[in-house]
Parts: sequence; C-alpha cells; structure tokens
Amino acid sequence: MTIISNSPEETVEIGRHIGRHLIKGLNVFICGELGAGKTTLIKGAASAFGIPERDITSATYTLIAGYESQTPFYHIDLYRLDDIKSIEEVGVFDCIGNGKAAAVEWAEKLAGYAIGDIRVDIAYGESDRRIIKIEGIDEKDWDYSPAW
Repeated sequence: MTIISNSPEETVEIGRHIGRHLIKGLNVFICGELGAGKTTLIKGAASAFGIPERDITSATYTLIAGYESQTPFYHIDLYRLDDIKSIEEVGVFDCIGNGKAAAVEWAEKLAGYAIGDIRVDIAYGESDRRIIKIEGIDEKDWDYSPAW
C-alpha cells in the first residue's frame, strides 16, 4: 500500500501504527534517501513500545540502540556500515528476530542476508510530503485512521 504523508507529524503517526504491528516481535526494514524521514518514522514506531519520541535520534553514530520494553525494541542504522562482515561484527543479526522487534534504517544493505517482516520505502514528494510504500501489512489490517 502507498500512503502520502504531508508532514513530519503525519510520518510519526504512520510509524506509530507500524509500531503496533512490531510489538508482536516483528521487524521493519526501512529504505529511503538521506533525510527522507526514516528516523521520523521510527520515532512513531518506538512510541508504540512506550519509548518517548525524544529518545529516538539518528543512530548513525550509535549504530544500534536498544530499548527495554515488554518486547525488546532495537533501532538499527546501517548508514556507516559498508559490507556484510561489518554488519555481522556489530551484532545486527542478534537484534533481529527471536521475539525482538527492530526498525532498521538503510535496510537495503541487508538484501540477500535478511528479510524484514515489514518493508517501508520512503521517497520525497512535493514540499514536506513523503511517499511511503508499505509491504508486509495487509490493507485489511491497516486500521489506521489519521487525526488530520
């Protein structure tokens, strides 16, 4: 399905809805250009776990940020990792699956090595708009009713 977000606030809300699906221990793999809104989407997803939005920042230097909740939640940013060996060495695969939930930025770097339960592609639209394509959530299960 494709959703148009008209603002960062709407992107957070879309992420929050995705996060409700992740609580089951699922993973979302997010792809998009630099600055497209990947971290903004993850702020919403994390809030579904009770994690304050302010605690989610670009993990570019941290690489993996783990948060305690009923289902452990990981924010993973692969931007600075160039090969699968580096990805393995930092422990990315330890944070994916086995009842843990993960939101992975720059997930295209995992192509051929891991598959996300949900895949999100974010692209720039006009002005502040973002075109958000979501795979892995059936439209009949997308009970999202935006407040705007």
